[in-house]
Amino acid sequence: QFKIYHNIIVHYLGDDISTFYNESAEILTDTILTFYEPILLRRLLNVNYFYFSDKERKQIADICSFHLTTDQTESVLRKNYIYIACLKYLCEHKSTILDGFVNFRLKDYIKLLDSHIDTAVNSFLIEKEYSEFINLLKMYITSSPSCCHEVHLIYAGKESILMDEDNHIIDVSDNIFNAKYLSDISFSSNDYALNALLTLIPEKITIHIIDQEDEFIRTLKLIFDNRIFICNDCSICQAYKLTHQTEMSTRK
Repeated sequence: QFKIYHNIIVHYLGDDISTFYNESAEILTDTILTFYEPILLRRLLNVNYFYFSDKERKQIADICSFHLTTDQTESVLRKNYIYIACLKYLCEHKSTILDGFVNFRLKDYIKLLDSHIDTAVNSFLIEKEYSEFINLLKMYITSSPSCCHEVHLIYAGKESILMDEDNHIIDVSDNIFNAKYLSDISFSSNDYALNALLTLIPEKITIHIIDQEDEFIRTLKLIFDNRIFICNDCSICQAYKLTHQTEMSTRK
């Protein structure tokens, strides 16, 4: 240890200098990924996205780290960027200051991190807007009176059918509930079903899942909370499951 730096001095006594350089580059690469990458992510966030709060920047950093560690292709790519730079530098120099090397010799790697941070920011903003949208609808439901006691939602393969408590089908066409939709956008039956539920605000929503639960059902659970009841084995479910299976077989 000198006045400023902690130093590592390596004495290599072998004959295979190529292996020595390769192994050393591997060690430096792992060191940078383990100890420097979190610092670089925080630094890039603080510089480019300083207007987010500390908590928000921490959430974005977590999203970015998750993507970097779970995406195998990107993991190999960023490791290669560092490894190639380390190997080239070791072959040309007898010593290195690691801080300076990371800051000035890894431009491609840092550009890659910067790109991933931009992607993480977009994901964060989408999730934030989604949460705000859900909370707004929950507030609307809480403050509005219910127009009916119970509505049944039959859900199969991203298609929604609504029925009242007497098992009569509720018309959810775009004209029925005065939906304020833009004319040049095509909406699915799920969009119209959600619009109908937000208009009726039933005290109870029984969802009959014919196929499998997906993002639409999870969204309904978040919006309507304890008004939601899941059913997948009543007479309605059995009848629609049989119909759904018949339709699938016909398509095949």
